[in-house]
Amino acid sequence: MATEILDCCGMKCPLPTMKVTVLANRLKPGDIIDVKADCPTFEKDVRDWSARTKKTILWIKDEGNNVKRAQIKI
Repeated sequence: MATEILDCCGMKCPLPTMKVTVLANRLKPGDIIDVKADCPTFEKDVRDWSARTKKTILWIKDEGNNVKRAQIKI
């Protein structure tokens, strides 16, 4: 099981979710994506993406300064 770090700060919708999608397609089941973004819609977008793709969000944290961080299990 690998953990991949993805920093999407400074990117606006829909780029953070698109970057998560590209990375998820390269990973194996059980791998983890640790992603952070400061896009105002990131949390909603990543929750919607997770529901559509049937991936598991392990947690989402508010890191301050409008940055949200999430771990997603592939």
